[in-house]
Amino acid sequence: MDRRSFTQAMAASMLAAQDKGIRVALLTNAAGPHLPAYLEGLAKTEEVSEVYLSDPDERVKSSARQVLGAKLVGTFRGPEELFAKHKPALALVTLEALLAPPAIQTALSAGCHILAEKPACTKLADFEVLVRRAEEAKRSLVLALANRVDPVILEMRRIVQSGEIGRPYGINLQIVADQTRLTNASYHQSWIAQKSRAGGGHLIWLGIHWLDLATYVSGLRIREVAALTANVGRQPIDTEDSAVVALAFDDGVLGTLTSGYYLDRGYHSLLKIWGSSGWASLQRHTGKPPLEWYSRGQLHGYQGATEPSGYTPFVRSIARAAAGFDRWPLDAKESLYALRSVFAAYRSAESGKRELV
Repeated sequence: MDRRSFTQAMAASMLAAQDKGIRVALLTNAAGPHLPAYLEGLAKTEEVSEVYLSDPDERVKSSARQVLGAKLVGTFRGPEELFAKHKPALALVTLEALLAPPAIQTALSAGCHILAEKPACTKLADFEVLVRRAEEAKRSLVLALANRVDPVILEMRRIVQSGEIGRPYGINLQIVADQTRLTNASYHQSWIAQKSRAGGGHLIWLGIHWLDLATYVSGLRIREVAALTANVGRQPIDTEDSAVVALAFDDGVLGTLTSGYYLDRGYHSLLKIWGSSGWASLQRHTGKPPLEWYSRGQLHGYQGATEPSGYTPFVRSIARAAAGFDRWPLDAKESLYALRSVFAAYRSAESGKRELV
């Protein structure tokens, strides 16, 4: 039996001994981003047997109970109180960026693997410290870059990395959301509209997904960036609602990212990779086939599954990885690299110069 098979067999044996699955600590509060999606993911993931909730303001307990039912077996006023009584295998941290690092550190000290809602920090150095501590503790620390388990993304990755479109030449990225949310007074007061609490705006909240996908799908790393940011909608926020980034990848490949709040509602997104013998284009939210590619003189349209996608399958993939059943969809270094790309763009926007990632 090889090492991987042995690890999976041991994990299966441990879960069988527990008779159900792994135990998860949910560290959050009422302002926790994507909290309803995470609760649904935990509820629907059969590999999760019990959830312990850290809920300092006691405003999450009721909704968590409603969604999780009997899976929610304990609520606590903070992570320290929770970990003093329980030793879960995985901690899911969904907090505003400023509050996330100490919660992650507490969970690592308790021996947990960590799934953290991005960006999980307001300063790159804070996450770098957490990655080092996770490595020292031999624990996994990953950001919630949930598109990595999307079946359409996985097919595009196969197409590009198998060489069907030849050697990559260029990459175009777009992720555009609605400006409408920025006009609400409640948004103006939220942590996500304050740079000191969020670390940045659209680029660190949504653009980071497409920067990560560019590297994940292409297999190339971003080496250098040149960026501009703005508050084009002129709302009373101190984070950017618009960013453009020029990207220099490995092997001389160049790319661009448009990241902004422009629409009245919904999203537009694009991931397009140009190659030496074709191209591949992923474009969601258009009503058309999400993936097309041109190779060897023929145009192809994706006919496969588009689900499962989103947070529920990502939470399940993380739970299975923490249990030893599957590989992690990403690791701490990949999570850190996505953040490095974002913060390099912010440095470039401030300095007016190209910046290394």
